[in-house]
Amino acid sequence: YFHAPPYTSERAKQKVVDLAEKIAKYTGEMKLYVVNFTDIQLYIYDQCPHEQLTIIMRRYMMKIAEKLAEKEGCLGLVTGESIGQVASQTMHSLAATNEVCTMPVYRPLIAFDKQDIVEIAEKIDTFETSIQPFEDCCTIFVAKHPVTKPNIKTIQHSERNLEEKIDAMVETAINTAECITVGA
Repeated sequence: YFHAPPYTSERAKQKVVDLAEKIAKYTGEMKLYVVNFTDIQLYIYDQCPHEQLTIIMRRYMMKIAEKLAEKEGCLGLVTGESIGQVASQTMHSLAATNEVCTMPVYRPLIAFDKQDIVEIAEKIDTFETSIQPFEDCCTIFVAKHPVTKPNIKTIQHSERNLEEKIDAMVETAINTAECITVGA
């Protein structure tokens, strides 16, 4: 979970913990990492074209998630993305996000429409928790007109604006991530 205080509240974080607890009933015990993403988001916001913010932020989220997964000995990442639900979940956007990962990214909901996902959420008792109205770190920094067909070379060019500080910021985010064991 990527937390962005003060832009996201502790209640938003608790919502994610509560959802993880419900999912752990099906998966068994798991670790939930809470990564403070505020400084990285603000830096990207200041340095990159705003229509690319969501894609660039998600690329850094995937880089961080992959490093945490490697640290835990995981064989892949699992996301809840579904094609076309939002601008960052177009085929082009997912390809741009995938490009930064070397490990497999599994998306079990990829072909489900919104109603299918709602029905599953209701069955596993996550729906009511999931609709609690707390901001997540992506919605706060969203552009008015986010790119839906990002060109990877263009995105990489924009990311060069971050080279001065981003690696150290990513390391800090990883090293200060809070690990919460759920389903124990």
